[in-house]
Parts: sequence; C-alpha cells; structure tokens
Amino acid sequence: MTEEIKRNYLEIKSLNDLKEVNKPSEEYSLNLIDPINFQLNKFFYKNIGKNHNWVDRLIWNEQKWIDYVSSQKVKTYVLKNKDDLVGFFELIFHFEKKEVEIAYFGILEEYQNKKLGSFLLSEAIKKSFDKNIIRVWLHTCSLDHKYALNNYISRGMKIFKTEILNF
Repeated sequence: MTEEIKRNYLEIKSLNDLKEVNKPSEEYSLNLIDPINFQLNKFFYKNIGKNHNWVDRLIWNEQKWIDYVSSQKVKTYVLKNKDDLVGFFELIFHFEKKEVEIAYFGILEEYQNKKLGSFLLSEAIKKSFDKNIIRVWLHTCSLDHKYALNNYISRGMKIFKTEILNF
C-alpha cells in the first residue's frame, strides 16, 4: 500500500512581506549556536522529527553531522524558555543565488500549540534577510505539524510549487 504525501514549496521575497509575530515574553531567547554543536542539531532533528517522519539524517554518523554543521553556509538557531530548549531552525545560505533555505524548523512537542512556531518562523525569516538575501524558501509536507503550512502562509510566504509523492 502506498501513501500519498503532498509537498509544498513556499517562498518570501522581501522582509516587507513578513507578517511578524513578536516574542511571547522576555523568558524566551533565540541564539545562534556558536560555537557549533552538532549534538544540538541531532537532538532537535530526532526529537521533533520523530512525529513527522524525518528519517534522512538518522543514518548520519558523527563526522557527517560535524561536517554539516561546520559548513560556512549553515547556521543553526535555538529558541529557549529560560534554560529549557524549545525549538530550532537551520538556515542554509546560498549566497551565489542570494537566497536562504530554511532547511529544518520545529518546536519540541511540549511547547507546541502555544504560538511559538509563529514567533520562531518570524525570526528565521528575519535572520535570513540579514545577509543581502532576495529570497527565503522552504518546503513542508502533509507529514509535518498540522498547522505548519498555515503558519508559513500566515507569515507572508507564498506557495510556488506543489508535488505529490507516493511512498
């Protein structure tokens, strides 16, 4: 039996199009992981991804994780509530095209449905446009959180491609 998955690609081409959501309270902070820490990327990938069929990186060995997060093109940001981890996003900068891919983005289950994803996405888009970028894009699919697509659209992103995948 095959499963049909709908994948949407979305983009935003100007920071002026962002419908920003402000930080929920001063107890939250967003920080670039610097120095890099592949264990944090791996933690979020496994814990957020377990409910959304994120499986590609589960086979990565330690060196592959280190190589990925060490790339000058990859930046990872972590959202915290005081000292507790809440969520993250990974940005991949494609400077030659003046664009950024929001590669991975998510909130840990215990913090979901609190509008934190809206704030985190606002920040991901703003951080992307910091570097003379003309386009920010991502893809999401029907396996992602049920409000993911709506969040992207609500922040000002527009669908530019849709495809159906069969697994």
